[in-house]
Amino acid sequence: MRVLGDPLRLKIVTLLASETLCTTHLVEETGAKQTNLSNHMKVLREAGIVETEPCGRYTYYKLKPEVLAGLSDQFAELAAAARTAAGNKRACP
Repeated sequence: MRVLGDPLRLKIVTLLASETLCTTHLVEETGAKQTNLSNHMKVLREAGIVETEPCGRYTYYKLKPEVLAGLSDQFAELAAAARTAAGNKRACP
């Protein structure tokens, strides 16, 4: 969740949900500097959210939908637990 908490990374993930993009496309779409974008892509790769696809001198990035689906399941479980616990309140000592 923390990985997607950064606005630029969330924008990148949103863009990649529509199509596979190379670094050049992502720089153009986000307005981020190449070095900044590369750092964010490294975080997304290490978190397992995106994977790379080399194509000549370019690197393309694409989302791993199964990872996002797993996050979705975790959020659904949290929402269900919150609904169940809505009436619970721990008394202060």
